[in-house]
Order: sequence, then C-alpha cells, then structure tokens
Amino acid sequence: MQKWEYVTVPLLVHATKQILDNWGEDGWELVQVVPGPNPEQLIAYMKRVKS
Repeated sequence: MQKWEYVTVPLLVHATKQILDNWGEDGWELVQVVPGPNPEQLIAYMKRVKS
C-alpha cells in the first residue's frame, strides 16, 4: 500500500507560482488551496509519496 506525507504551506498571493514551483521540485503535489487568515494569504495542502 502506498503511504503519503502531507504538509500545509502558506502562500502569498504575489508569489504563489514561485512557491508552488519550489515545493513541486521537491516532489510535493498540490491537493487544495484554501483562503488564509487574511486576504493576502492562501494555504496550500500538499502531498507526496512517503519514502
């Protein structure tokens, strides 16, 4: 059975692509983005196969 690890990542609206690209380079896959605590911030839920 495949096992996963998860992480939540704060995203800044003006740097979303750069932040997601950096996490993607490390093997993380975006699952969902939800609103953060203020209008300038989002929260990304990421997963990757546990090694």
